[in-house]
Amino acid sequence: MPPPTGTRIVIGTVNAKGLLISAIRDPDPVIFFEPKRIYRAFREEVPEDEYTVPIGKARTVCEGEELTIVSWGASVVQCMQAIERSNDSIELIDLRTIYPIDMDAIEASVKKTGRCVIVHEAPRTSGFGAEIATQIMERCFLHLEAPIQRVAGFDTIMPYYKLETEYLPDADRIEKAINEIRAY
Repeated sequence: MPPPTGTRIVIGTVNAKGLLISAIRDPDPVIFFEPKRIYRAFREEVPEDEYTVPIGKARTVCEGEELTIVSWGASVVQCMQAIERSNDSIELIDLRTIYPIDMDAIEASVKKTGRCVIVHEAPRTSGFGAEIATQIMERCFLHLEAPIQRVAGFDTIMPYYKLETEYLPDADRIEKAINEIRAY
């Protein structure tokens, strides 16, 4: 099935350069979101050679059998930190693009693991994680062994620099969700 036409939404961190090049080349309008955390949080090596990242295609960061974490943007780094602390076999899906969304990758992973945690920076209420949770319920309900968990920003205005770490999801909050869903 060809990807839908129309506006596309990408969120870059690790793949920002490749996503930006793909966005420039895409014939449709592309909105490029920058995660809140990237401005002061971390730096990464970027290859000098030109490369593209396919719009609408998720990346499996690490494979696992017991739990799926779905995330995008800078929250992927926090998810990796939580996974490194865990003894569980966790699969991490980096969406890279939230529209079009790669629901096939999410569905395959959740059907394999039976559990899902969705992590993102936006407020919990009306955040994109709620849409993903809904689509998972529609596609994977009979495969779920526990309720879907969401780890997100709080339902308040994003605070200034010194307090943003209190607002944004961190490895501790993600680890807590992992433990709760595992114990269900």
